[in-house]
Amino acid sequence: MCDTTAYLQSLGCSVLEKEPLSAHTSFKIGGAADWLVTVKTKQQAVDVLQFCHKEKLPVFFLGNGSNLLVSDHGVEGVVLRVNTENALAVNGTEITVGADVLLSRLCRAAYENGLTGLEFAYGIPGTVGGGTYMNAGAYGGQLSDVIVSATVLTKTGEWQEIPASEMEFDYRHSMFMKRPLLIWSVTLRLQKGNSSQIKQAMEQHIASRKEKQPLEYPSGGSFFKRPSGHFAGALIEQCGLKGATVGGAQISEKHAGFLINRGGATCADVMALCRQVQEEVQERFGVRLEREVQFIGRQ
Repeated sequence: MCDTTAYLQSLGCSVLEKEPLSAHTSFKIGGAADWLVTVKTKQQAVDVLQFCHKEKLPVFFLGNGSNLLVSDHGVEGVVLRVNTENALAVNGTEITVGADVLLSRLCRAAYENGLTGLEFAYGIPGTVGGGTYMNAGAYGGQLSDVIVSATVLTKTGEWQEIPASEMEFDYRHSMFMKRPLLIWSVTLRLQKGNSSQIKQAMEQHIASRKEKQPLEYPSGGSFFKRPSGHFAGALIEQCGLKGATVGGAQISEKHAGFLINRGGATCADVMALCRQVQEEVQERFGVRLEREVQFIGRQ
């Protein structure tokens, strides 16, 4: 293999070798990526993916790292980030936005333009790309309600425009979880709304998050998917697990649906606590909790 770092830098990319991903995830947990690469142009993205494909280097696409648990042993290959420098364009009731733009920034842009339909997403600590990948949602809404299409890049360096109808959206699921596609930008369609009502809804959602969620601690957000007919947090609380700890990981005493990093938690701590929760909830209620937080890295 050629000198990977030197080649990637020659493309004009930002390249960090053996970069700890604990510095790039909201959990503040995780070993190093072999290479953390940031691309700013479409051509850089094409060149990097074609190089990785040719050299058989694994690639993982990183957004804001807010729904991610990284192995203590790090991540093999290239972890790739996009920097579109907050690209965002409003055309009537449609917004086209770079995948790296934070959902909170997108929501503010919608409000500033009198557009409604995204209030539910205000406060979700992820990017547009990451939110599309997992069909992020809250307060009765989800991104699949408003997404029109996405511009994506295949691992062999081909650009495609994918309509929402082909994204196989479901609860916390999309086709991007099965296909290695780099989301570059997303187009959403909203509706004209009342600015004061939009602002009020956004403020209510933020206030609710601050009141009910342990935002003062590092976490991956809501750790488990909502099981059919139940709420994960309620099942965990009914098992008496609020406050339970493994190492530096803890089930939040504020909201049992959150596994938090109390300080110095490892991925192994979090996964052990996850298994304990799953086993006890399964035994008591016959319900198998599935992780919403995605795990990546070496086993």
